[in-house]
Amino acid sequence: MRLHVLALAIGCAGGMYTPAALVAQTPSAAQGNVLTLADALTLARRNNPALANSVNARRTAAANVRAANGAFLPNVNSSFGGGYREGRQTFFQGQGFGSTNDQLSTDASASTNLNLSLGALNDRRAVKAEQEAVESDIAAAEVNVRNNVINQYLTALQAQANALLQDTLLVTTTAQLQLARARLQVGSGTQLDVQRAEVADGQQRVAALRAKNTAQVEIVRLFQQIGMPPIAGTTLDQNLPAPPTLEMQGVLDMAKRANPALGALKQREESARRQLSSARSGYYPSLSLQAGVSAFTNRFTNTNQLIDQSRTSLLAQRGSCIRTEEVRARLQLANNLAICEGLTFTSAQEQAIRTSQGKYPFDFTRNPYSVSASLSLPLFNGFRREQQIEQASVQRRNAENNTRTQELRVTADVTAAWLQLNTAQQTVTLQEQNVRTARTTLSLAQERYRVGAISLVDLVQARGDYERAETDRITAVYDVQRAFAALENAVGRPLR
Repeated sequence: MRLHVLALAIGCAGGMYTPAALVAQTPSAAQGNVLTLADALTLARRNNPALANSVNARRTAAANVRAANGAFLPNVNSSFGGGYREGRQTFFQGQGFGSTNDQLSTDASASTNLNLSLGALNDRRAVKAEQEAVESDIAAAEVNVRNNVINQYLTALQAQANALLQDTLLVTTTAQLQLARARLQVGSGTQLDVQRAEVADGQQRVAALRAKNTAQVEIVRLFQQIGMPPIAGTTLDQNLPAPPTLEMQGVLDMAKRANPALGALKQREESARRQLSSARSGYYPSLSLQAGVSAFTNRFTNTNQLIDQSRTSLLAQRGSCIRTEEVRARLQLANNLAICEGLTFTSAQEQAIRTSQGKYPFDFTRNPYSVSASLSLPLFNGFRREQQIEQASVQRRNAENNTRTQELRVTADVTAAWLQLNTAQQTVTLQEQNVRTARTTLSLAQERYRVGAISLVDLVQARGDYERAETDRITAVYDVQRAFAALENAVGRPLR
């Protein structure tokens, strides 16, 4: 019976290190929802809040362009107002002024003006360049989000691979514990070896538990980068394509053309150049065109008072006319006495007064319209033009320096990322060789421990060496992907 137990433990220990167990397996549908890297990037473009804030800047830029275009369109203003005046006269030096009837009034006006200058034209071009810079900023934000998601995806994948490695090592420590107990039963082992194996197995259980927790946390962090709450049961697709072979000079040329951060600075340099031209246009004349029209209407609140005033005025006119014509008649001159006697206030006149009061408030009487044009040539404004030109010139030079700085940064980042990628690829080859050597050493140590040639301490040491080699290999594999992601981020666009 003891021989059967020993043979079973040796078989378990010797069969744990197959190549399929050395790397994380591809998730299957049975393991839950599989989130590919492409799906993660698509979800991030739709849900990442930082990217959404960058996209919102597009609306502000478009509004600025519309406002700049509007500078070449006339400004149109209109007004409509109403008023009330109490019917009370104002006396000045014994004379009464104003109506004794309460009065309502309305007025309306419309005006338009257009100002044309070279400064407005340059301002429009500057705003258009700024709009292009905003588009480049959005592209840069997309690149940044893409880089963050890719790196977090790789971190989560590496955490899962480490968790699977720890599970594999846990199976190994369990088998080693069974082997130590079997050796003790057949008399070829010691109780100290069993206790050491129990400690190693317990420590490995803790390491496996922590590795699983780390893998789960990294997936939660991945969803944070995407901009979504975590979805339970999500697994990641580990079938990542290998980075393509790239020439450094070609990548550098592509970065200088496609890097969005560099493109944004170039557009802002153009905007600063246009703003300098706009400031210099303060020495040139500007044209202003204006036109306007207005109208009014009013009514008195007491129509009967108006009628009485008109009747009284007509009677006074009739009396004056009669007296004048009677004098002419007595002097035997030609006269219009009969016409004067025929002056009477008729119902038609009364109705006309009532009708005129009924036109309020929308039957307007138009005032004369006006049209004007002026050409303005500034001569001196206390050196404010010179100040604006100097400020704009400094801003342009600063923009040029910023562009140059970004060009140097892009060159350095691309070169460093390309070198790092090549180093990482070479490191993978070396680490794979180290893993093969460590795996062989561990297998030999297991066989030697089985026959009693070495102690359990030597076997644990061999297992530790293999664990470090496999961990370094996993890190090297994902460092290649990270280096390629860093190269894409430095270029500013995907490279496959």
